[in-house]
Amino acid sequence: MNKDQNCTQWFSACSVADVPANGGVCVKYNETQIALFHFQRRNEWFATQNECPHRKQMALSRGMIGTQSDEPKVACPFHKKTFSLVTGQCLAGDECSIKTYPVRVDQDRIFIGIENNTPH
Repeated sequence: MNKDQNCTQWFSACSVADVPANGGVCVKYNETQIALFHFQRRNEWFATQNECPHRKQMALSRGMIGTQSDEPKVACPFHKKTFSLVTGQCLAGDECSIKTYPVRVDQDRIFIGIENNTPH
């Protein structure tokens, strides 16, 4: 695990081939579930919390991704509320939001940045 100056630890989440194009998977870092998305149409990767803020179920990795006014988003598979994959803000106007994580690709591996105070 590498550390950035801003106290972020990078962990190897999976290989590029493990994530479906224009879809998501759930990865775990200790006790934290993270939704990882490969937005192939935009040639971008995103990571968010996996927990739906409304139903408190681990399901965002199964949501559909798309765009809203060029903002990449994920729709919760339960209630179809949409969240920005960049900021985590609810795009439906609700006050809830989701946590986002930085992602980087190194060769064929996907790395996700975790703050040092993330629960283990």
